[in-house]
Amino acid sequence: MKRILITGGAGFLGSHLCDRFIKEGYHVIAMDNLITGDLKNIEHLFKLEHFEFYHHDVSKFIHVPGELDYILHFASPASPIDYLKIPIQTLKVGSLGIHNCLGLARVKNARVLIASTSEVYGDPNVHPQPEEYWGNVNPVGPRGVYDEAKRFQEAMTMAYHTYHGLETRIIRIFNTYGPRMRLNDGRVLPAFIGQALRGEDLTMFGDGSQTRSFCYVDDLVEGIYRLLLSDYAQPVNIGNPDEITIKEFGEEIIKLTGTSQKLISLPLPTDDPKQRKPDITKARSILGWEPKVSRAEGLKITYDYFKSLSKDDLFRMAHHKEF
Repeated sequence: MKRILITGGAGFLGSHLCDRFIKEGYHVIAMDNLITGDLKNIEHLFKLEHFEFYHHDVSKFIHVPGELDYILHFASPASPIDYLKIPIQTLKVGSLGIHNCLGLARVKNARVLIASTSEVYGDPNVHPQPEEYWGNVNPVGPRGVYDEAKRFQEAMTMAYHTYHGLETRIIRIFNTYGPRMRLNDGRVLPAFIGQALRGEDLTMFGDGSQTRSFCYVDDLVEGIYRLLLSDYAQPVNIGNPDEITIKEFGEEIIKLTGTSQKLISLPLPTDDPKQRKPDITKARSILGWEPKVSRAEGLKITYDYFKSLSKDDLFRMAHHKEF
């Protein structure tokens, strides 16, 4: 039985990856310091023989007994509200964290896949963004802690690949959504749905003309699975190229939720990307991957998940927890 370590395993994406690899017959070891993750995301797995959980910070030395075949490094704050609140931890998990994971991979002779992000492209001057684009990032701006942590993580991973001959894979993840997202994480989709469910106006930044491309989590997980098992070591974009403006997206959410609230405008945050759309030519040609779940279908599933939360959760989660 193959053994896989998933850092950030109690997070939104990490928990879905735990589910997928359990389903594929792997022994799954999830690791999370729970700074943004939540045990509720993986509690259904605790009773399984081939699932383990380590409450640990990957920025500190990692020890996992026994053999390891694969390591997925998904530990990181992943939304502006988090990495503006905990900027140093964000930088540490992308530097010390990846160094520890790569060191463990060398000892275990394991293949590593790292979660990079479309944020490595910054506020892009090229649209859509291909993997060859080097980006337009402000390293000292408020978002720089996340952007540069991920860029450093890519560089460190590639250094281990070229210098030590380690088997590595790099995925650049574009906007992803689905069940288990945190309502209070500051990203546009849970923000809009949470506001609609609480009877608040939906707040967009600026005039809402900035664009995003939303990929349903099951599609993303399929892309990650295929990339891990591929022979391709360069970065690969995984995301949905179906682009929409934030204003149009807000109108879709109002229609979906049947809320009587309206869209209101707030000042645009510093260095907020104006456009975001993946060029997925490589994913199509190398992995035979493309998204299958339409936005309408994915949003309905996600809305049903948020509707199932208790009133207490809905209102308590509206306030960002302190770290």
